[in-house]
Amino acid sequence: MNDSKNRDSEAVALVTGASSGFGLLTAVKLAELGYTVIATMREPSRKEELERRAERSGILGRVRVMRMDVTDPAGIEETVKAVLADYDRIDVLVNNAGYAAGGFVEEVPPEAWRQQLETNFFGLVAVTKAVLPQMRERRTGLIVNIGSVSGRAAFPGFGPYAASKFAVEGFSECLRHEMSPFGVKVVLLEPGAYRTPIWNKGLSQIASAGDSPYRARLDAVMKYSRKAAVTAPDPQEVADLIGRIARLRSPRLRYVLGRGSRLMIGGRALLPWSWFERIVARALRS
Repeated sequence: MNDSKNRDSEAVALVTGASSGFGLLTAVKLAELGYTVIATMREPSRKEELERRAERSGILGRVRVMRMDVTDPAGIEETVKAVLADYDRIDVLVNNAGYAAGGFVEEVPPEAWRQQLETNFFGLVAVTKAVLPQMRERRTGLIVNIGSVSGRAAFPGFGPYAASKFAVEGFSECLRHEMSPFGVKVVLLEPGAYRTPIWNKGLSQIASAGDSPYRARLDAVMKYSRKAAVTAPDPQEVADLIGRIARLRSPRLRYVLGRGSRLMIGGRALLPWSWFERIVARALRS
């Protein structure tokens, strides 16, 4: 590490879940924009793809990989303290770490619900709380929470994931109100399906016994989800949007993106529930 500790020279961004998907692409994008990026991941051994892309873009020197498991509060505090000791600042926090768990509610074991919430919600809260004091004291900063269209319109078969993302919605609204007087901006991204590993990981874990009363419906959900994953757009769109938001003086609270996401959220908000329910059922039969 440079003896000058890079203080007051470059803005610093901390990105969670940076080993793949949105997190990896966002880390590279912010480094390309001139940020010193602290790319955190649960297993730093998975940093090869991030470093390869960073080297190809000529910004490897601005990317620092650090270990952070968002379900480990002590580890979060340790990592954030180390970053602040070296740089005196964290200007941007991108809360991206998470995964998708699913299954029909009756068949999802309690520990799966708890682990989903521990990672996608409580982990996000813990990282935010660790970073907030220095942003509040400096009266500046940007927090970007990666939510989901599933936090506004829930599909059958993804109860744990939807519950975690609905929780992120409420948390982000409250945080936006609370931090506004201190000059800290809070933004919530609500992407639909994109071509990221979260779908492969999540779908591979969803299963139902052959004699399950939900088997036929779950098979329909899986078929629909796999089709959506195959035809999903490039996740670089999300990273590019975060890069643009980082440059805005007054970003909005919510940004909806992804194929069909605005239509789904709009339909959920405006249509009678019975109509929306029939639309979802029809989509799963197609």
